[in-house]
Amino acid sequence: MTEPLLFADLKVLDVGSWIAAPVATTILADYGAQVIKIEAPDLGDGYRGFAEMPGSPDAQSNYTWDMDNRNKRSITLNLKTDAGRKVLLELVMQCDVYVTNLPQPMRRQWQLTYEDLAVINPAMIYASLTAYGENGPERDREGFDLVAYWSRSGLMDLVRAPGASPAPALPGMGDHPTAITLYASILTALMQRQRTGKGSHVHTSLMANGVWSASCIAQGVFADASFENYFLNQSRQFTRLLYEASDGRWLQFSMVRTDDEVDALLVALDRPDALVDERFATSEARLEHGEALKALIGEAVAQRPSADWMHLFAEAGVPAALVGQVADLADDQQVRDNGMAIPAPCGSDMARMIKHPLNIDGLATREHIAAPTHGQHSSEVLQELGYTPEQVAQMRQQGVI
Repeated sequence: MTEPLLFADLKVLDVGSWIAAPVATTILADYGAQVIKIEAPDLGDGYRGFAEMPGSPDAQSNYTWDMDNRNKRSITLNLKTDAGRKVLLELVMQCDVYVTNLPQPMRRQWQLTYEDLAVINPAMIYASLTAYGENGPERDREGFDLVAYWSRSGLMDLVRAPGASPAPALPGMGDHPTAITLYASILTALMQRQRTGKGSHVHTSLMANGVWSASCIAQGVFADASFENYFLNQSRQFTRLLYEASDGRWLQFSMVRTDDEVDALLVALDRPDALVDERFATSEARLEHGEALKALIGEAVAQRPSADWMHLFAEAGVPAALVGQVADLADDQQVRDNGMAIPAPCGSDMARMIKHPLNIDGLATREHIAAPTHGQHSSEVLQELGYTPEQVAQMRQQGVI
């Protein structure tokens, strides 16, 4: 007998676009939720075209769309029309969870705020994703994670090599962890609904998740900490630098922390003379003479290929790391053994796709269904609401769907 899916009875509306909000519904769908994705009739979700944009890796498949929107049905609705919003409200009356990242002015204009929709479905969980938060002077600003999560939060300024200029983030780098936050918020609200029978408004923002990601350093601001030495020391710590081996791969020594580990590193680098150099004898001395130590390590590492170094470091007990490359992931045993990439849905042009990082032993997930084509299920969903085939055809002719 097939084990029932945890969220099999959960009806979810994905009224969003791109990554952070829609991916929260993808995770729900993986565990059985019935997710209907609402898209505009003309262009649909702009994320459909991301894999084909200049600068994206070239492939025959729409790999990002397939990864982030599996297990859903797609219906097109023109929410600029009364008829389109009427259909959406009919779906809202039946849903358990409503997920959106529509701009706030658009929600107010179309009467799709939490206050608007809670009137017709008080048991619904309304999950809102914004760029900068629900309140404040920037609440109506739009922004991708490259800006709101990475730049606005201060992460971009913090995450850079000493002396280097800030660098842009990867697309989706803040969206995907933010989706996990939104998913966790939804589940918390569903547990509250079990106790009270009432729905609620849950929300998070790209900026809040960026601030949270930076919090081990950023919290110092709220403790009136001095950052003068922090920024100065970043350029003096040899562990904050990456070192290039002769094959062009980079090595990282962030985990080299104790005096014994530093000694083991210097021996492995065939620089035993540095063991008796007072400049490198203590952590304080190494910090004061950081430039000299960085130069010594860099010169030594450049003499051998990375594979040789990693073998030598492993034998010497030096906790060094090879900076990974995404090209390595397809054959990475750690990825395989831990299910970080799972079989792609039937009909996909890919063998595997990257999975969200949630793992619950013994909990069944649905057999994955390929991400929907634009408006693939419009007729099906409308007829489930009671519309006749003739009415559906008329709505299509009128540009409602």
